[in-house]
Amino acid sequence: MNIYVLLKRTFDTEEKIVLTNGQIAEDGAEFIINPYDEYAIEEAIQIKEKNGGEITVVTVGTEESEKELRTALAMGADKAVLINIEDDVEQSDQYTTAKILAQYLKDQSPDLILGGNVAIDGGSGQVGPRVAELLEIPYVTTITKLDIKDRQVTVVRDVEGDSEIIETTLPLLVTAQQGLNEPRYPSLPGIMKAKKKPLTELEIDDLDLEEEDVEAKTKTIEIYLPPKKEAGRILNGEVQDQVKELVQLLHSEAKVI
Repeated sequence: MNIYVLLKRTFDTEEKIVLTNGQIAEDGAEFIINPYDEYAIEEAIQIKEKNGGEITVVTVGTEESEKELRTALAMGADKAVLINIEDDVEQSDQYTTAKILAQYLKDQSPDLILGGNVAIDGGSGQVGPRVAELLEIPYVTTITKLDIKDRQVTVVRDVEGDSEIIETTLPLLVTAQQGLNEPRYPSLPGIMKAKKKPLTELEIDDLDLEEEDVEAKTKTIEIYLPPKKEAGRILNGEVQDQVKELVQLLHSEAKVI
């Protein structure tokens, strides 16, 4: 089975993010594999263990993404591909990423493509579905279970707290939701093996694409932190007095009634 995993390098949201001039300051920031993509990597490994095949992780980014690709290789992926856009693309968005990934994947004959449901930095959840649409293959998002028998696939997906069961066939693209599995940590032997596994670097020229072909359709004007929450208030006294005070506060301060 020919398995591909879409990976993104993201900020570690457990670290403090600093904004400078409306942009996230990357100096000193910690980067990780997007956590939802880790579920996709783990699921790909488990599928390979059951059905055989080969796993390729692919990302669109800069040379700094090699660290995250090597981590995926240490987890158990077989090959990695970095499509480096640093010198070719001035502005990128979800359209840019999806267009490049689809252009690469169309010649790879993938049976199964996995990705994270969302990236924790942007949270749009657009890249996976866009890639599937460009490749003209089925896709299922927010999956929590995946069973493959021959070319038949049964998927359970999360639907706002409930579950939906979908039956389809390969080739297929799915995006992983939390609860799909428990991603493994790279072992020491896995880390040593990852150093020798193939990592290919491409540019958009190698995919017969020009900068205008992948020009961003959206533009980020500014990034800002949410406003600080004010301290809560505790109402005292008799219950009916508290109710009166609460109504007054909702009207005069919160202005919601």
